[in-house]
Amino acid sequence: MSGVRSKICGITRIEDALLAAAAGADAIGLVFYAKSPRAVTVQQARAIVAALPPFVTSVGLFVDASPCELGEILDAVPLDLLQFHGDEAPTYCDGWRKPYIKALRVKPGDDVGAQIDAYDGARGVLLDTFVPGVPGGTGEAFDWSLVPQAASKPIILAGGLTADNVAAAIAQVRPYGVDVSGGVEAAKGIKDAQKIYGFMQAVKQAGS
Repeated sequence: MSGVRSKICGITRIEDALLAAAAGADAIGLVFYAKSPRAVTVQQARAIVAALPPFVTSVGLFVDASPCELGEILDAVPLDLLQFHGDEAPTYCDGWRKPYIKALRVKPGDDVGAQIDAYDGARGVLLDTFVPGVPGGTGEAFDWSLVPQAASKPIILAGGLTADNVAAAIAQVRPYGVDVSGGVEAAKGIKDAQKIYGFMQAVKQAGS
């Protein structure tokens, strides 16, 4: 498989966004969820998006945001793609008339294929690790054998990925893309240049 896409999530600083872009990331993720240690303000997000070079996608991550909150953020920040990481219904996701991906937290016994099929309007589906009470960014991997081989949407693999295991994950799952946050950090919300470049190098080698 060639051209596995990559997203560096939990960006809180302009320098980290530019670092991700320079390393070859296709997208950066901005977390609009106040309980997250990687949450950004509207002002931070605007500055980061404005600094991005061409062809790097800005993704806004939301967790069960109210329509008022989400509407205000979309009015203020020119995001390219939305990522719904809570229990948002398909009708809610579709209602914004903006490209989106839906995150699903995977645990044993789930019919992942059926869950993916429910979000017909999504551009893709991000599969993350289920941890009770934690919507994402757990730093834990799930059983990749639970990923359906013939999913109806492009699969973005997340959850506990690092430079050390992303090649094995790509070889097993054959995803459209991979998503990393904690695996390339020096501290929560602060990225590590060496880890980002190591991760991106592993992705490129695995996907070529």
